[in-house]
Amino acid sequence: MAKDLKPHIGIFGKRNSGKSSLINALTGQDTAIVSEQAGTTTDPVKKSVEIFGIGPAIIIDTAGIDDIGELGKKRIAKSRVTISQIDLAILVFSNNNFDGHEKDLINSFRRYNIPFLLVHNKCDIIRLSICLQKVVESNYGMEIIEISTVENRNLDKLTESIISTIPKTSYIKPSLFEGLIKKGNTVLLVTPIDSEAPEGRMILPQVMAIRDVLDKDSICIVLKETQLKDYIRNHHDIDLVVTDSQVFEMVSDIVPENIPLTSFSIIFSRIKAHWEPILQGTKHISKLQDGDNILILESCTHHVSCEDIGRYKIPKWLSEFTGKDLNFDIVSGLQEFEKKLNNCAMVIQCGGCVATQKQIQNRLQLAIDKNIAVSNYGMAIAYTTGVFERATKIFD
Repeated sequence: MAKDLKPHIGIFGKRNSGKSSLINALTGQDTAIVSEQAGTTTDPVKKSVEIFGIGPAIIIDTAGIDDIGELGKKRIAKSRVTISQIDLAILVFSNNNFDGHEKDLINSFRRYNIPFLLVHNKCDIIRLSICLQKVVESNYGMEIIEISTVENRNLDKLTESIISTIPKTSYIKPSLFEGLIKKGNTVLLVTPIDSEAPEGRMILPQVMAIRDVLDKDSICIVLKETQLKDYIRNHHDIDLVVTDSQVFEMVSDIVPENIPLTSFSIIFSRIKAHWEPILQGTKHISKLQDGDNILILESCTHHVSCEDIGRYKIPKWLSEFTGKDLNFDIVSGLQEFEKKLNNCAMVIQCGGCVATQKQIQNRLQLAIDKNIAVSNYGMAIAYTTGVFERATKIFD
């Protein structure tokens, strides 16, 4: 599913409630197929749109929540998986048909703390019942927005409600280095180039770190780990070193103790979600026992090599550090994995550079709710290499 840092808005409802017509109206394009035939939308459909007051956003059209048959059940399941990955939900219904399906969706939104809007579509055919409006206001404390995508009625009002309801944290991005550096500081970024590095470019956390350092009017030095020793020997005005977690141990040996050191992944975990549970959960590594199941969560899908950090390096380092016979399972992309948490001793999430804050929050919350220890790549690597206290000290 979504691999974009833009805010995500999901459109839900029954078949033929006008979800696809609404997404077309909001984007100004024929993004989704519109048909009188029920069940036209199968897999979730995504489209980028610029919303004044928010900026770029992703709108997701989902299959009807009342779909039928075996294939229909699979479509509904995919629609439900989308709920945990969005920042705002729009629940569309028409003909005053508001029943258990809508109520069930609302319960799902609330489970994941997703703010939502209620929209009565096709008001050019049947107007919203005053009685239904009163019942909804009484039960949910919110008004129903009445629209017509055919006549473009009240679409401006809906857009205004989207802007006022979607969490600002979904589109106002926090600073990676907030409170860590100040104007004129020198920040050293250590970026290894191996087979896992993208061809001809840098990974997103590195790019964001460079920009954030420059935005704070600080000095940014970028080099490979092989150049670090010579640079440290000849320069003494370094205020912070940020490294790729994979070379934590080597970098820690080179960088003097008086210079703060952390990693891209750890900085990301501070702004992504659940800092304290990750900080405490990482220490559970020392408590792992023979036969424990470790779930590795990757936020993206990618080509796998023998240098893959989540599939090879972290399992190897955890096994060597604990001396235990551990079992590892991998979930790639933003697939559903809740059933895999049964008999799971620990969950380790990747840095989440291509996932939104809400997506990472909801993924980890499933484990936290079951009292399962959570960590991420950077924290786990720091712990197994003996750099954990040093790498997190700067955040105290």
